[in-house]
Amino acid sequence: MKMGNLIKVVWLVMVVAMVVKMEAIDLCNMSEDGLMACKPAVTAPEPADPTAECCQALSGADLSCLCSYRNSFVLPSLGIDPDLALALPSKCNLTPPANC
Repeated sequence: MKMGNLIKVVWLVMVVAMVVKMEAIDLCNMSEDGLMACKPAVTAPEPADPTAECCQALSGADLSCLCSYRNSFVLPSLGIDPDLALALPSKCNLTPPANC
């Protein structure tokens, strides 16, 4: 492969990586804005009460999907305490999934 073609390929990979990174997070039908609205309520050691915006976002989320992240590294990597996250539906007067 010629040096000019290699540079073009590297540049293309960098552009694609930047575009993918800029896409909003969408976790189980919760947008990044919804996740950020709930973050104070699921962050230890002193979680806040969930806001109306958080509960609204959570009401449209796939709670069974969120439950599947219970033992995953994903929630902690986002700064979310899994135990606090699992308690959030009840705090928002939502029915949590039966097997969660």
